[in-house]
Amino acid sequence: MPVTPLILIAEDEPAIAEAVVYALRAEGHAAEHVLTGGAVVPRVQAGGVDLVLLDVGLPDMSGFDVCRALRAVSDVPVIFLTARGAEVDRVLGLELGADDYVVKPFSPRELVARVRARLRRGAQSVQARWHRSGAFEVDREGRRIRYQGRMLDLTRYEYGLLEALLSRPGAVWSRTRLMDRVWEDAIDSSDRTVDTHIKTLRAKLRTAAEGDDPIRTHRGVGYSLDTGV
Repeated sequence: MPVTPLILIAEDEPAIAEAVVYALRAEGHAAEHVLTGGAVVPRVQAGGVDLVLLDVGLPDMSGFDVCRALRAVSDVPVIFLTARGAEVDRVLGLELGADDYVVKPFSPRELVARVRARLRRGAQSVQARWHRSGAFEVDREGRRIRYQGRMLDLTRYEYGLLEALLSRPGAVWSRTRLMDRVWEDAIDSSDRTVDTHIKTLRAKLRTAAEGDDPIRTHRGVGYSLDTGV
């Protein structure tokens, strides 16, 4: 099943953001909008973002600084949106790792064409990030997992739990080991935390594949995953 590209727009001018969101969605893309630069890196790290449209003049920090911080944790494509068309600004943006540079005012249709072109160029490398394990596909960099061709809507800990089980299909993971791997930075967590997340994870897998339950319970020991291989 084709995955709809998700574009994150960091833009503090509502009129521009609304026009861009409308144009992207009209072309079949998913779009999310944030108003500040500080929201970009956490959203990208949460997973699922295929490209970032980044305004240089954000209210809390420079788009250049956002791009610098983003490049420290991700290679997601970035297209700058800016009213500053000087060559020195374009060069700086590209040197920081941006993939393109669009000067305001711009045509939303042209911008969407640039987005489409960049996604097309990166399609091969994006596809290479997906690793198949039976009925599952996992993109560890993007923190995304598909089951039976359907994207799973996972929380941070659900993703961590399923990714751990996928790292060794069929192997039995104790609750303690899962806690150490997935909840290493959590406070006030317990073995019951694992059981609770296994329950919600099972519900999402059943929804994705008409009642399938690939998670196996080993009473008194822990859990394993049957990937269908």
